[in-house]
Amino acid sequence: MTRPALYIDVDGPLNPYVSDSRHTPAGFTAHRMKPESWVVQHPGKPRSSVEPLRVLLNPDHGPRLAAFEDVFELVWATAWGKDANEFIAPVLGLPQLAVITWPDVPDYRAGGAAAQRTPGPGGEFWKTVHLVAHAAGRPFVWLDDEITDLDEAYVRTHHGGLALLHRVDRERGLQDGDFEAVAGFAAALAGR
Repeated sequence: MTRPALYIDVDGPLNPYVSDSRHTPAGFTAHRMKPESWVVQHPGKPRSSVEPLRVLLNPDHGPRLAAFEDVFELVWATAWGKDANEFIAPVLGLPQLAVITWPDVPDYRAGGAAAQRTPGPGGEFWKTVHLVAHAAGRPFVWLDDEITDLDEAYVRTHHGGLALLHRVDRERGLQDGDFEAVAGFAAALAGR
């Protein structure tokens, strides 16, 4: 049987992008990055004139996430797409991970237009329907900052396996309690 999935978003869980820009949260370091997915959001501007993103990352998150690889398949579930492997994984010391390809978010590297982020049929977050389809009934954990009750309801109704939708505080990024929630879900799976 295929391992359960651990779906990881970048902005919010790994990059607390709404934190006070004058202060970097404890444990995080600031990086300047210019992924293609950012550049194409500035149509008509030459790449050289697009300002890089300020991305906050905590180098301890990589080993802590990698520790779950015995239980979970780690999968990028982010609008960064393949750029997460190029820009985020090396900073965190993660290997190249599988990447969700969002049907309604074009591959920026292929010259796609800006992301189309249409809510799901019940108003749930635009990622939810695609994650449930990708999981294909296997258990999963989803770390994201935009999860709501609508997403929980959709997963309960449309997913045949166990799932933990864990909302991460986008101002703080992943914290000890978030990792404990994933570990608790892994322990529950092992005890089944």
